[in-house]
Amino acid sequence: MTATVFSRLAPLAPWTDRTGQLSVLRLVVFLALLVPGVLVFQDLAFGPIRPEPFEFALHQTGEWAVRILVLSLAVTPIRRIFRWNRVIGLRRMIGVTALAYAMLHLGLYMAQENWVLPKIASEIALRFYLTIGFVALLALIALGATSFDRAIRTMGPRWTTLHRLVYPATALALFHHFLQAKADVSAATLLSGLFVLLMLYRLIAARRWRLENIGILTAAALVASALTAGLEYAWYALATNLPAERVFMANFNLALSLRPAVLVLLAGLAVAAIRLGLTLATSLKARLRAA
Repeated sequence: MTATVFSRLAPLAPWTDRTGQLSVLRLVVFLALLVPGVLVFQDLAFGPIRPEPFEFALHQTGEWAVRILVLSLAVTPIRRIFRWNRVIGLRRMIGVTALAYAMLHLGLYMAQENWVLPKIASEIALRFYLTIGFVALLALIALGATSFDRAIRTMGPRWTTLHRLVYPATALALFHHFLQAKADVSAATLLSGLFVLLMLYRLIAARRWRLENIGILTAAALVASALTAGLEYAWYALATNLPAERVFMANFNLALSLRPAVLVLLAGLAVAAIRLGLTLATSLKARLRAA
């Protein structure tokens, strides 16, 4: 009986494929996704004593939730650009992990507020950045609750419609990140730029252009970089008293630092370069076989 139960549960384990067999790729990704959480709890238990014991962990879990959420959106473009079908099996695991970090983020906030539920509810309702974050969390909960095969079969086409909520949910989570970061929004800008790049990939695919085309990938990198620089400029110009022009000009001074717009450009060009390498390798193999 124990063996029967184990055989039924095996396909549900994050490190196995649909047949219940161990997948090294899934196992490695699963362990990598656990590392930030382990480090957060290690810091809580053994780290330095702080005036606000949950503050550091609160910010860390929030940032990781957004990072992993953006990573989940990269799965489909990676499959299409690099023709790597196996990676699609990671999408659900990565998305559910993003939800787990977001729930942990909320739990740490509640612990910081001493679990006083009326106060927590009023803070979420009255503080705009908390409202934004909570709405994004509710959307992620809806996606996580319907991410299983049975829900997919039961909901049919409605499942696809519902799961498009991941895009506005990610945008809200990034906005929440900006509002939390306040003055230094480099991390939030970088993640937003990568989100823009991923959305451009999806737009390209939706218009049935060849996503693996090197020119199209390069153009997407340039456009995403420009939009990232514009987003950063707009934030500093509208939401802070800092000189937005100086921040924008810093994008052109690589000796000073690599700004988010530059990093997004490098990420997009790296994707194009890898795709070019794979194309050349495939062409070379075909010539060797024909020789």
